Amino acid sequence: MTETQILLGIGLIVALAVGSQLVASLLRVPAILLLLPAGFVAGVLTDDVNPEKLLGPAFSPLVSLAVAVILYDAGLGLDLRHLKGHTRTVVVRLVWLGALVTCVSATLLAVPIIGMSLRAAVMLGAILIVSGPTVVGPLLNFVRPTERLQRVLVWEGSLIDPLGGILGAFIFHGVLAVGQHGVGSQLGKFSGSAVIGLAGGAAGAALLWLVLRHLTLDEVLGTTVQLAAVVAVAAVCDAFRDDTGLIAAVVMGMAVANLPGLHIPARRPFFETLVSLIIGLLFISISATVTPQSLHHVALPTLGLVAALVLVVRPLVALLSTARTDVPYPERWFIGWMAPRGIVAAATASTFSVSLVQAGVDGAQKILPATFVVIVATVMVYGLTALPVARWLDVRRSARSRPLLVGGDPWVVELGRALRSAGLDVLMWAGLDRQRRTITDAGLDLAPGGLLAAATGARAELEGITDVLLLTDEDDFNALAFMTLKETVEGPVHRLAPPTRSHGVVAPYTGSEPLFGDGLHRPELAHRYADGAHIVTYPVDGGIPAGYAMLFLVRPDGQLVAATESSLPTPAAGDIAILLTPPAKSSP
Repeated sequence: MTETQILLGIGLIVALAVGSQLVASLLRVPAILLLLPAGFVAGVLTDDVNPEKLLGPAFSPLVSLAVAVILYDAGLGLDLRHLKGHTRTVVVRLVWLGALVTCVSATLLAVPIIGMSLRAAVMLGAILIVSGPTVVGPLLNFVRPTERLQRVLVWEGSLIDPLGGILGAFIFHGVLAVGQHGVGSQLGKFSGSAVIGLAGGAAGAALLWLVLRHLTLDEVLGTTVQLAAVVAVAAVCDAFRDDTGLIAAVVMGMAVANLPGLHIPARRPFFETLVSLIIGLLFISISATVTPQSLHHVALPTLGLVAALVLVVRPLVALLSTARTDVPYPERWFIGWMAPRGIVAAATASTFSVSLVQAGVDGAQKILPATFVVIVATVMVYGLTALPVARWLDVRRSARSRPLLVGGDPWVVELGRALRSAGLDVLMWAGLDRQRRTITDAGLDLAPGGLLAAATGARAELEGITDVLLLTDEDDFNALAFMTLKETVEGPVHRLAPPTRSHGVVAPYTGSEPLFGDGLHRPELAHRYADGAHIVTYPVDGGIPAGYAMLFLVRPDGQLVAATESSLPTPAAGDIAILLTPPAKSSP
């Protein structure tokens, strides 16, 4: 290829990757739904985006290293300390039973339906066990299932990505080892691959533990160190034995997430941006290598495999995993109707199929196009039917707001109780132990972990948070938290107003619109409460009593509307007002 073609190809791949993710975000659909068709169509229309021609022999190792970074990031989310109670039982069963049943079923079906050898079918079965959170998360946010369903499905996706990746790597080396003559040679090759991957992961985790624990690094440098360690360890392992770097990357991520003494931030913007870009580039590049000719004799048989996975295998996994639990049958059936495949399936299929084709495994050339069809078909089936199925089963969560109140002062706890009495499901977070005890004693739900972990990303998805109210007695903390959370929380983020003549470091300069009118900044509100004012609920059909300050309105549909310095919501029939009484201990 000429230099001009290479530049155009690279530019087009990056533009398609980011453009597809942008459009998907605007449409509120999983990015994979646009990335795969975009890459496939681009690959059909022009050879300039074909990564095998752009990069030549470097494409396969670069894909392997990129997948290692994605699996490391997935491993970082594998913090089992947050998985508790009945949810843990169902999720653990879904992971190990689901992996076993799906792998065995897909293997046995792929041999006659797609016409693969047993070795290639085993590899395909291992690839298809994953159901990534990058696909499940957007679908669940759109459907809004009950809290328990949300927890189970998000946790399953978060766990199966790294575990499916490491299981796929082990099975890949087992498939290669079977091709060796003699049982001893087969076991030796498989054991050697496992040892290299596990040893590399342990060494990389130990290195990161030493560096991150004993050196003071800023966010960018800390992320760069992690990236360099993952790429270096994966590259060294792959140099010794093909694709052992994937095992090492997952082990490193899981170890760093669970080792004592390491506190990985809940938000890692630089790393998250890098992983998002890698996912987009991989999807465009991998789908561009799938040609219409490769799909010619694979697409229709693979749709038969998809039908079996969707209609038989997944419902069976769900019923087995929820057996003898208190999960209601409608929720069990919905669990059985949610297993789209995602980035890890596509990336591992691309990585493993090349090596298996080179090793002469019969049918290995069908692994990537078959995986492509499974991903597109499952995302479309579940994406188009999840909402009507959830409605039919009556497993959707109420559309009512669920605010997260940050703060533990007595008036904040009373506000939480008032919002709860107005019919809202309230979640609270406080940093001091005595405040957390007060919240618990008041019968209010307490968010686990740190604030950023509670209010952003997968944790916010798990808890169903719709609004964040920053109500601590530290104005600068409220301002800094607002500046951080407003970029990551989908719903409104509000904070208390600082004193009018504040000399805070940050609070006076954030430019945000603070809560509450009528001069109710933080000291004034605390002063009124100390003088005997209380926070009460009041139906507004008869109007707002004189002398009462409006804080919030709860609409009849459960939507929370905040009063701010410049905007006082207009009460309507059926609304419930959250009011601050006058200092005299009277109520309407």
